[in-house]
Amino acid sequence: MIKDALDAVVKVLTAEKDYLSDLDAKVGDGDHGINMARGADAAIEAFEDLDDTEDLKKVLTAIGEAVVMNVGGTAGPLYGTAILEAAKVIDENSSPDILTLEKVFGAAVAGVQKRGHAQKGDKTMLDVLIPIHECFKPENTIGKSVEEVMIEARDAGRDGVEYTKTIPARRGRASYLGERSIGFEDPGAVSSLMICRTLFGYWKEILNK
Repeated sequence: MIKDALDAVVKVLTAEKDYLSDLDAKVGDGDHGINMARGADAAIEAFEDLDDTEDLKKVLTAIGEAVVMNVGGTAGPLYGTAILEAAKVIDENSSPDILTLEKVFGAAVAGVQKRGHAQKGDKTMLDVLIPIHECFKPENTIGKSVEEVMIEARDAGRDGVEYTKTIPARRGRASYLGERSIGFEDPGAVSSLMICRTLFGYWKEILNK
């Protein structure tokens, strides 16, 4: 199960490598796709080196450490931190239910905020991750199935990407452009949406089996 989810994410990031780099070339160094693909390769290698590949906490910890160590730019530290912080709230009873996903996304968001000193509205991956996390909060999930919440979270993430087009960048290389960054999607927000959308699709299949 874990390997299938990882493979799905790796496949998407590898396939969209050039697209992500093209987006990044408009506001940054043009290497976001390359870095994400490198992170995907590092994640696979870390997974294959594990003795126990069904322990999600160990898997996420190994992947997070591999991403931090092997991926350049801001992507490595931010994505690696998000994964490592998510791993801390996982235990043997964790499953893709609303409560677990709220904790996972909450931990990931807090980790990225602390590491990157960014907030919603800074034109970063947080403009996707924060709206997704909010969908899983108790006050927003009353009477809803996990599948319904995932659909709402996917749509919130998509809206977050669109939102990044309307605001100037305040963090990273894109911040040097100031107002000139308006009109362009944030590459980190796009890659975050790709990953979350892929995982939601995979979990939906598991829930429907």
